[in-house]
Amino acid sequence: MEEMEIKLLFASENPPLAVIAAAKVADIPLSTDSSLESGSVPHFAFSNGLKLHGTYVLLRYVGRIASSLNFYGKDAFESGQIDEWLDYIPIFSSGSEFEAGCSYVDSYLLKETFLVGHNLSIADVALWSALAGTGQRWESLRKSKKYQNLMRWYNSITSEHSSVLNAVLTMYVGKRGLGKPNAVKVKEQDFQIQSTIANGETNEKAITVGRATSEIDLPDAEVGKVCLRFAPEPSGYLHIGHSKAALLNKYFAEKYKGRLIVRFDDTNPAKESNEFVDNLLKDIETLGIIYDAVTYTSDYFPQLMEMAENLIRQGKAYVDDTPREQMQKERMDGIESKCRNHTVEKNMELWKEMIAASERGLMCCLRGKLDMQDPNKSLRDPVYYRCNPIPHHRIGSKYKLYPTYDFACPFVDAIEGITHALRSSEYHDRNAQYHRIQEDMGVRKVHIYEFSRLNMVYTLLSKRKLLWFVQNGKVDGWDDPRFPTVQGIVRRGLKVDALVQFILEQGASKNLNLMEWDKLWTINKKIIDPVCPRHTAVIAECCVLVTLTDGPEEPFVRIIPRHKKFEGAGEKCTTYTKRIWIDHADAEAISVNEEVTLMDWGNAIIQEIKKDETGNVTHLIGHLHLEGSVKTTKLKLTWLPETDELIKLSLVEFDYLITKKKLEEDEDFVDVLNPCTKKETLALGDPNMRNLQRGEILQLERKGYFRCDVPFVRPSKPVILFAIPDGRQQTVLR
Repeated sequence: MEEMEIKLLFASENPPLAVIAAAKVADIPLSTDSSLESGSVPHFAFSNGLKLHGTYVLLRYVGRIASSLNFYGKDAFESGQIDEWLDYIPIFSSGSEFEAGCSYVDSYLLKETFLVGHNLSIADVALWSALAGTGQRWESLRKSKKYQNLMRWYNSITSEHSSVLNAVLTMYVGKRGLGKPNAVKVKEQDFQIQSTIANGETNEKAITVGRATSEIDLPDAEVGKVCLRFAPEPSGYLHIGHSKAALLNKYFAEKYKGRLIVRFDDTNPAKESNEFVDNLLKDIETLGIIYDAVTYTSDYFPQLMEMAENLIRQGKAYVDDTPREQMQKERMDGIESKCRNHTVEKNMELWKEMIAASERGLMCCLRGKLDMQDPNKSLRDPVYYRCNPIPHHRIGSKYKLYPTYDFACPFVDAIEGITHALRSSEYHDRNAQYHRIQEDMGVRKVHIYEFSRLNMVYTLLSKRKLLWFVQNGKVDGWDDPRFPTVQGIVRRGLKVDALVQFILEQGASKNLNLMEWDKLWTINKKIIDPVCPRHTAVIAECCVLVTLTDGPEEPFVRIIPRHKKFEGAGEKCTTYTKRIWIDHADAEAISVNEEVTLMDWGNAIIQEIKKDETGNVTHLIGHLHLEGSVKTTKLKLTWLPETDELIKLSLVEFDYLITKKKLEEDEDFVDVLNPCTKKETLALGDPNMRNLQRGEILQLERKGYFRCDVPFVRPSKPVILFAIPDGRQQTVLR
C-alpha cells in the first residue's frame, strides 16, 4: 500500500494540520482536496479504492510508513508513549484547558528534547500543530515568554523544519487559527522539496537541525542500495571538521537505509599509528554513528599493487625518477617528464626496484599517464605510488612502497561497492582526476557528493598544525580543551547533542563558511542549563568575611534542590552560619546600611564596612533581615559558610590558540600564537562538590557553567573545573 497514491480529503474550515505537516516532514506525497462538507471527518482515499478515516488514524498511518524516521517510535513501548500523547493533545482544542495543557507540557519538557525518545515523532508534530493551529492565541503566548521549555521545543522544531512547516502555516493557518486555505499562490507540489541535479552539480537544501528530512538528496540514490564510507586518515584525532563529514554520511545512510563503512585511509606509515585508529573509533562512537563495517585501505594493498602493474602494462602509468621539486615545476608548467615515454619493460624494471626499495628504486615514483596539458593541474600525471621504507602500523615491513590517496581512494571506493563518495568542496578540482583514474582502472564509477568544509574562527584544523601544538608542548594532548578535536571540545563541556545539532544545521551546502564558536556554545547552553545542578563558589583570593550579628549561634543545615526547576538534579545540603564568606568584588560593591540578598537564605543589612590601609574591604558586619523583599535589593550575593568543610577548587578558563580569526594561505600560524590560552583561579566551593563526578556539568551561581575534569580526591588537592563558554563573546585572557 505504501506505493499507492494517496489523496487527503477534508473540510476547508478544519484542515488536519498534523497530518499535512507530518506528511511534509516525512516526504510522503499527498494530493489534497478541501471540498468536503463542513463537519466531515478527514480521510485518506487510496488509488485502489480503500479509505481510512479520522485525523489521528491518518497521522498514525503516516508515522508507520515514514521511511527511516522512527516517526512512530523505535519500538512498541515508544509507540505506546506516542499514543498516550495523542490521547492527551486534544486538550489544546478546549479553550479553558489550553493554558493548563501548556503548563503541563512545559514542565515535562524541562528535561526532554522531544516528547518521546530522542527523535521527532508524530506526537511532536501533533502538539506543534495543535499549538500553531490556534493562531494568534499561541503567538501571543509565545511573545509573553511564559512557558520557556515549551517555547524552546516549539521554536526548535519550527527552525529544524522551517521550509516545510512555514509553508504549511502560510497555506492553512491565519491569525484566528485554522480555517480556509489562505489565498496565496502556492501549489501543492511546491512543498515536495527535492534537490535537483544539473550539470553534475547538486543544488542542496540545508539539512535541518537534528532530524533527517528529505530536503537534500543524493543523485541516483535508491533506498536500500546506497553504500557510503567515512574514510579518515589515522594520523590524528577526529576534529569538528571531520565530524561534519562523518555525520553527513550517517544522515544519508539512515535516509536511504543503506550501509556505512568506516575505512581507515592508512597509506602513509610515517604519520599513522594504532593510537589514532583506536581514538578515531572512540570519537565515531561518541558521535553516535553506527557503522556496518571497519575496513582499511591496507587491506587492499595486494589488489592495488596488481592494478598498478596492469596500468603499467597498458601504458597508462610510468615510473619517474625526476626529483620532486623539478616534477612539481614541470606539472605546473605542463612539461612532460623525460620518463613519460619509457617502454613497458623499462617501467616494469624500475617498478621492481621500487618494490625492493633499492637505492635506484628509492629515487622513483609511479605516475599516471593522464594529460600534461589539461588546464586542471590535478590531471597532469599525478603520483600513484611512492617509496617509504618506514614500517606500517598494521602490516609491518611487508611493503616498502605505498599508494597515494589519489590512487587508492577511487579504487577502494569502487571495490567496496561505495555508491556515493562524500567529499568536501576543497577537493572539487580533483573530482575529474578521481573519475579519470576509475576510468583507466576499468572499475565502476562512483558518484561524488560535495559539501563545504567546516571552518571555525580562531581555529586550526590541519592535523599537521595540531600535531605541532602537541609535539611542542603548547597543549596537554589531543584531548586538550583548547583543541577542536571531538575529545577536546567534549572535555571542555560540550554535549554531543549540541555538536550534532550544530553540524547538521550547516547541511551539505557548498558555500564556504567561517563559523563562530559562539553559535555552538549557545546551542550547548540551551541543552545544559535546564538540567545541570547549581553550586556555589567564592574566589579564594581576598575573599571577605561577613559577620551577621544575629546569625545562628550554632550552624544548622537545610536540604535544598540542586536545581530549583529540575528535580532530577537531586538535592544538596546548605549550612547556615553566623560568619560567611563572599567574593571580594561583591564586598567592594556594597554601601553602608545597604540591604542585600543572600541567595538561598534571605536579606541582610550591612551596617559596617572595614578596610585595610590600602582601602581594600576586609570585613563586613551586618544583621539578617529575612522579612525583607528580594525584589527591592540591588545585589543578590552568593556566599559560603565559614566552615572547615569547604572544598578547594581550581577554576580553569581557556582562550583560542591563535589570535587571528582567519589565517591567510601564506601566513604562518606560529606568528599569531596566543601567548595566554589558559588561566587558573583558586576558589572555595560548597561541601557538596566533593561528590562531583568526572565529566559532570554544573553551574556555579553567578560565575557560569563548568565541567568537572578532576573530582575530589583529598582536601589538599583542588577539584578542577573547566569553564564552559555560554555563547556570549569570549574575552581574551590576560
